[in-house]
Amino acid sequence: MTATAAPEPRTAAEPLRVAIIGNPNTGKTTLFNALTGLRQHVGNFAGVTVERFEGSFKMSDGRRVTVVDLPGSYSLSAGSPDEQIALEVLLERDKAHWAPQVVLVVVDASHLERNLFLTSQVCELGIPVVVALNQVDAAERAGISIDVPALIHELGVPVVPTVASRGEGIEPLKKALFIAAGLPAPARKFEIPTAAHDVLAPLAAQLEADGMAHSAAQLEALRLLSVTRGESHLAHVEKYGELITETQAKARESGLLPEQLEANLRFKWIRGVVERTVTRRRERAPTVSDRLDAVALHRVGGPIVFLLLMAIVFQSVFTWAAPLQDWIEGAIATLGATAGTLIPAGDAQSLVVDGVFAGVGSVVVFLPQIAFLFAFISVLEQSGYMARAAFLMDGLMRRVGLHGKSFIPMLSGYACAVPGIMATRTIEDPKDRLATIMVVPLMSCSARLPVYTLLIGAFVPALPLLPGLGLQGAMMLAMYLLGTVTALAVAALFRRTLLKGPVRPMILELPPYRRPSLRSIALAVWQRCLIFLRRAGTVILSLSIVLWALATYPKTAPDAAQPIERQQEVQLANSALGTMGHAIEPVVRPLGFDWKIGVSIVASFAAREVFVSTMGTIYGVGGEDDVALKDRMLAERSADGALAYTPLIAVALMVFYVYALMCMSTIAVTVREAGGGRTGWRWAGISFGYMLVLAYVAAWGVIVVGRAMGFAG
Repeated sequence: MTATAAPEPRTAAEPLRVAIIGNPNTGKTTLFNALTGLRQHVGNFAGVTVERFEGSFKMSDGRRVTVVDLPGSYSLSAGSPDEQIALEVLLERDKAHWAPQVVLVVVDASHLERNLFLTSQVCELGIPVVVALNQVDAAERAGISIDVPALIHELGVPVVPTVASRGEGIEPLKKALFIAAGLPAPARKFEIPTAAHDVLAPLAAQLEADGMAHSAAQLEALRLLSVTRGESHLAHVEKYGELITETQAKARESGLLPEQLEANLRFKWIRGVVERTVTRRRERAPTVSDRLDAVALHRVGGPIVFLLLMAIVFQSVFTWAAPLQDWIEGAIATLGATAGTLIPAGDAQSLVVDGVFAGVGSVVVFLPQIAFLFAFISVLEQSGYMARAAFLMDGLMRRVGLHGKSFIPMLSGYACAVPGIMATRTIEDPKDRLATIMVVPLMSCSARLPVYTLLIGAFVPALPLLPGLGLQGAMMLAMYLLGTVTALAVAALFRRTLLKGPVRPMILELPPYRRPSLRSIALAVWQRCLIFLRRAGTVILSLSIVLWALATYPKTAPDAAQPIERQQEVQLANSALGTMGHAIEPVVRPLGFDWKIGVSIVASFAAREVFVSTMGTIYGVGGEDDVALKDRMLAERSADGALAYTPLIAVALMVFYVYALMCMSTIAVTVREAGGGRTGWRWAGISFGYMLVLAYVAAWGVIVVGRAMGFAG
């Protein structure tokens, strides 16, 4: 990690490059959304699989700004891989990396003292800084008043009060970014004692000799003083290990505590700043957050509230999303039929109608369910409830050997395992992080949702159970709970065997409850829906075409004496896809699955939702009607005339998908996040292997127990 003295100057045609950083729960992402709107895209930081949100905006005079949202960090001490990424982006100044010209630090006005630790570190990097004093409305309600001009004087950088959730202060903030770009970079505001300066001098000089700017070298030397050789994953620790050890020894000889030196110096200065800029009302009345927490964090009431919220989420997938799903299904059927009339009868028509529309369309119809799931997750995150859920789950996490921070990646796994695994970078201990990586894929992600929705909608009756909760919603909730409970059990097993070690206590900030921003929720849902549709337009479209070809060729001579439905069955059974399916069938037959399900399972290794598109392609081949896939499955008969698919088989299939790691993207990110190279592949292999065995045994168990109880299947 190197740094030059300053970033290259920006020409008039180039956009201003701004990096946003801040503590978690400061409204950083909401502010990013308010600045950039829909002008965003998601990628990865250079060399690592950590999501990089990048956006842009234009000033009224045409000036452009590119903004990157860095991972939330409490400091630049790089105690976790996420903080390490933020530090590297801020320090890397060569042309091979994205180099910020201004750093926007988002500060929670209600917790200024804690937030100024990171702010003071950023101000020492030699880059112009702007501070967004966010959530000033919440601070005012809490009786906190901040003298902004005095704070500007103390920090030596522009400070702009904002309420990102309402868009307040956004325009002044944009102007401040351009003003700051022309100002000198701020300098350290507190003095390092002579004894400490002398101790740090050799290490700082070596860092500077290796290309780091003077101010950044001073900051890095102070940071490295508190690390240990065991933290060799952190930048510079391995390279300068001996020099760091010598510096720490000299610090102790001088009567300094190397582990506490930086914190002591910064907080001494910060306390002075707060005393001069912040006033508080002496009496603090109970806030709305306090009253809500009395219920949400109650030992008994808290878990009940959590389960009720989850039940509402899953029930909404069927009730609220159903009209939109029906509309999309009808629109796709109409488009397919229209496209069919424009193409002469033959293979080309079959490709478009039975391959493209039957395959891709069978997945796209589940877009409303995906949107509702992500909308609810965004509401929970932005309202501040997600942190409460983590607090409630901390005790359970610790009992199974996981860190309390593991709950957030696991909850993120409900949306997608890939960002869930990425989110483990906030966990400092490598064994805690690896154990979490191993179980995140067991959380039912949104890719499983089309499978669950198809099978539950077809085979589970819509019977009421409780007010607002029906049998279908309860079955959906059961699938999610099954994966969650199993994840905890597997984590306990890993932490007592391969990843044995102590569990660190969790220190968690509970932010005040906030009104979610409709704009931010809409943006989050829009981004995830685009990702889903992009996959439908690429991976699923490609596989649908391949599967159509496999189901269509080689051609079987038609037998005019047979009805059209029988001719279609013979064609499918003798096709390349049918041949492959019959080869797979002996493996899946003990689970009650036929060859069509077997082929669909294998195809879904690319992405779980491909299962639905594969079944859609299989049942759409040669067909000229618009019967929904679930209706075709309900009517399907085996060779002996019995129903091919029953509720018992549907449950077994859902249980299989709860456990099976049928996702190439998850395997790829596991390799990277588990260490890369042979180590990463070894852990990815363990993850895929144990989940496949668990899926097979569990599905087989459902069939055996169900048949013993007299259920058909």
